Amino acid sequence: MPFRNKRIAVLMGGISAEREVSLGTGAGVLAALQSRDYDVVGVDWAPGTSLPRLLEDAGAQVVWNALHGTPGEDGSVQGLCVCLGLPCTGSGVLASALAMDKVASKRIFESHGVPTPAWRLLAATDGADALADVPLPLVVKPSNEGSSVGVSIVEDRAALADAIALARRFHGPVLVEEYIAGTEVFVGILDDAVLGSVEVRPATKFYDYEAKYKRTDTTYLLPPELPAPVLAQVEASALEAYRALGCTGHARPDVRVDPQGRGFVLEVNTLPGMTATSLLPKIAKQAGIDYATLCERILASAR
Repeated sequence: MPFRNKRIAVLMGGISAEREVSLGTGAGVLAALQSRDYDVVGVDWAPGTSLPRLLEDAGAQVVWNALHGTPGEDGSVQGLCVCLGLPCTGSGVLASALAMDKVASKRIFESHGVPTPAWRLLAATDGADALADVPLPLVVKPSNEGSSVGVSIVEDRAALADAIALARRFHGPVLVEEYIAGTEVFVGILDDAVLGSVEVRPATKFYDYEAKYKRTDTTYLLPPELPAPVLAQVEASALEAYRALGCTGHARPDVRVDPQGRGFVLEVNTLPGMTATSLLPKIAKQAGIDYATLCERILASAR
């Protein structure tokens, strides 16, 4: 495997709203690479610390990027690694920035014919009255966050103002999106190929932060219970979204499938979670790839 004789820094933690999740991802990856006898060290980028200094002090020669959210997943850390001459897992600077920015992603998807829910962007001064002409239900979200941070499904106009205020607490302008009722499907991609998919049935209204990382009553179906032609279309759209953004290495597009069997790509996660409950490891296991091997293959994709 590449990088066998290099010092690998598993970069985790970070200063985003997803710090806790990143620490879980990093701990899992660190243990997996240690089990395969790599020269690996964990690097916790905590608030108030200097990331370049942390990487230098760790003797990093390669970065396994286990960060989530902004910054870390948005091209910032990727650009730093380029400047420091350190190969880094995940997509490059531009693809990472485009994927994290949901507005930019939407525009790229539309230009490539990738189906995605109808949307609009709220100006900084817009309130709930700006959406008076838009039918409910709606999804209200910050445009530069992951892990469903700050996301609301709004079914009552009286709740719109609070949903907008919540989204504004996080990174990026507020994005308002058509709510697609139906099935939630998450597609695993590694090195420009689909590994497989998982259908998620949360006990809550949608697959939010709590359902992803804290609850134990979420149901995972591998493979999804969808007709074969529908699943094929979903996975093809997910791969096209990955390619349209210029992604490399591992990623996990999120798709909603309506009752008519039409798939709509919501976003592409370029640094998907790798915790014990995360989806990409579940998909890989279904494809015959154990957790440690998945971590190794992601490491091999570092550029």
